[in-house]
Amino acid sequence: MITFNALTAADSVIIPVQAQYLPAKGMTQLLGTIAKVRKHTNADLKIDGILLTLVDGRTNLAKSTVEALRENFGSHIRIYRSMIPAAVKAAEVSSKGTSIYAYEPNSPVSKAYASFTKEVLADGRQKERLHAAHEHAR
Repeated sequence: MITFNALTAADSVIIPVQAQYLPAKGMTQLLGTIAKVRKHTNADLKIDGILLTLVDGRTNLAKSTVEALRENFGSHIRIYRSMIPAAVKAAEVSSKGTSIYAYEPNSPVSKAYASFTKEVLADGRQKERLHAAHEHAR
């Protein structure tokens, strides 16, 4: 119910997905929930994209999961280039009550989140330009 209410109140959603089999499989359920929200309470809800998290690029499981997500969803949902790596520092930070930037500013996780932030902001600027061009054409 919390997810449904949050999606009802949102303009758009970024879907974080762990680069593992079961979380990737859960995408189908979440997409079903998003479809229900669009049908019943928020027809304008957009999916901005999928953020891959806990990616361990050394494992075949992570590689095959990323590949499967790109094959199954990449043609109709954006999959961000930035991927958040699996790291002990990321797990430690939640117990410290601080941000990854304050706890370990030069870690691969901090750098990945910074890259992701830049990617999202660039998308937002591009959407604003497209919207402004569309309004100007009217």
